Amino acid sequence: MLELTMAAVSEAEAGATAGMLMADAPSEPGAVLRVGRDKSLCRLSTPDDWLFVSRVHLEFQCAQDGTWQVTWLRGSLPEPSSEVRLTVGEYAHPVTYGGTVALPRGGSGEVVIHDRTAPRSVNVGFYHEV
Repeated sequence: MLELTMAAVSEAEAGATAGMLMADAPSEPGAVLRVGRDKSLCRLSTPDDWLFVSRVHLEFQCAQDGTWQVTWLRGSLPEPSSEVRLTVGEYAHPVTYGGTVALPRGGSGEVVIHDRTAPRSVNVGFYHEV
């Protein structure tokens, strides 16, 4: 099972967790969890006016072997207005626009979407339960 927790954080709310959302999915091939502004497509949705997040920004998908990966889906713009970083332990790894990164099996960490124009972020914590 993959468990996600998401907090949308602006500078004024730094450290606040009141707006935290959660979602999970079994580690079955083809299982998908999405993060973005479109509530009809995403289990975890950001504020509608946070345009640095695409309608469907991140897609967590389970592979045939039960491992998970996250993809930063390309949006409608050729250049993104955000940056995405994956952190596992002390290791931080930038995710490329349109790129996919494997999540550690049985591990935990965080995927952060940073607004390039304002002090805002979407923090998505993950835990892969095996």
